[in-house]
Parts: sequence; C-alpha cells; structure tokens
Amino acid sequence: MKVRKNDTVLVIRGKDKGKRGPVQRVLPSDNRLVVEGVNMIMRHTKRRPGVRQVGIVQQEAPLRASNVMLVCTHCDKPVRVGFKFLENGSKARACKKCNEIIE
Repeated sequence: MKVRKNDTVLVIRGKDKGKRGPVQRVLPSDNRLVVEGVNMIMRHTKRRPGVRQVGIVQQEAPLRASNVMLVCTHCDKPVRVGFKFLENGSKARACKKCNEIIE
C-alpha cells in the first residue's frame, strides 16, 4: 500500500469528506486503514474481566484506502503517490505534485 502508519491523510469520500488525520492502523489484506477521529462508530460492549470500559464506546472504524489521499509533507496538499529509485538502489515514495521524497 502507498499509505503507511502515522501518515497524514485527507478523506475524499463519505460522511467525513474533508477531514484530515493520522493513520493509526493499516490493514493491507482488506485494503483498509483506520484514521484517527474519522468514521466514528458506536460499539456496545459487555462487562468482561480485564476490559476497561463497559457500555457504549465510540471508536474509529476502518476506511477503504481508495477513499483517502496522502497529504504531502512538503507541499501540504493531498497528492497521488509515485515511486522513485534512489542512487543506492532503494525505492522511495514520491509526491506527484512537487516531486519530493515522502518520508
């Protein structure tokens, strides 16, 4: 996947369109990711030993990766991600707008 944990993304579709947030978790097998503060759902939890909270808990649900765009760290805009080969032979993610390497 072109998006990794701790990347900042912008939601481009759905009820949370326009919101930004860091990626908390990436689920590559399902092509989904969890973004902090986006796609909040209410989860009803039972009382169990060792569980912190009982009752109705609000938490983030996974989003499809196609519904978010990576925000470039250099130009601070939502961008498409490409790849560049560096001099040492390794491959790195690159911004399609400003052609800078994304850390």
